Order: sequence, then C-alpha cells, then structure tokens
Amino acid sequence: MDVTYLNPILDATNNVFDTMMGVETERGDVKLREEISTDNEANVIIGLTGDIEGSIVYSFSKEIALNIVNEMAGMEIDEIDKFVTSAIGEMANIISGKAATGLAEKNYKCNIAPPQTVVGKDTKISTGTDNILSVKLNTKMGNFQVNFSMVKN
Repeated sequence: MDVTYLNPILDATNNVFDTMMGVETERGDVKLREEISTDNEANVIIGLTGDIEGSIVYSFSKEIALNIVNEMAGMEIDEIDKFVTSAIGEMANIISGKAATGLAEKNYKCNIAPPQTVVGKDTKISTGTDNILSVKLNTKMGNFQVNFSMVKN
C-alpha cells in the first residue's frame, strides 16, 4: 500500500476535525490487517473508484460518535440513532471529498461513493482486498480508526 495516497486522507481527517470541531487528531497505532473487525459501534464505509479503488472505513466508538454529533449539532444526544448515523456519515463524506481533492493534487483521479453506515459491536467488514491498513487516531473527544483498503489501478 502506497503512503502517498494515504497521507491526503489522514490530512483531510485532521483538517475536518480541526475546522468543524476545533479538535486535533494525533496518529496512534498503525496495523496491517487481513480484515476489518471492530468493536466500535458506528462504522462508515466510503467507496473509492478511479485511479485508486477500494474503501475507507471510519470506525467510531459510541462515545466519540456521540461527542462528534453533540459538538456538530450543539445539542445533547445520548443514543446512536438515524440522526447520529446520518451526521457521522456526512462528516466521513466531507473528509473523503477533501481527501479526493488532495489525491487529485497528486495526480490521482478518483471519485467517492455515498457513505454507508454500519451500526453494532463486534462487526466484521469485508472489503475485497488482501491487506487493510488500520490507523488509530486519538482526539480529546475519544479515539477512532481509519481503515484503508485500496489498490492502485
């Protein structure tokens, strides 16, 4: 997996968290996996097509998903519901759109698909590639993972 197309995605993630919520992200553990198996309750899948194909899976615990939406909406929400899944899906969509712009600046043309949200603990997400790079990101709101399953065309 080529880091030149991973960095625009991580940079976009940091930029959106900083701009929308005034929160910085800090990279934590990086692991290479064969599948995405998460115990986080809210997972957003964004498909990529074009020069780079695959998916990005943003994986949030209940705590950080609610913290994000509470900050974005300015109201107290205490359960993952349709409003919460829609909001974190839109945030992942914004991050992925910015990432696509960053990739275009590196001469990679790609498009993103609408977000798909999977709710529930102990979730396995199949991506169709042999290797998945999982990056833990730490914030003052909680920690989350960004999982990359991509191949260059």
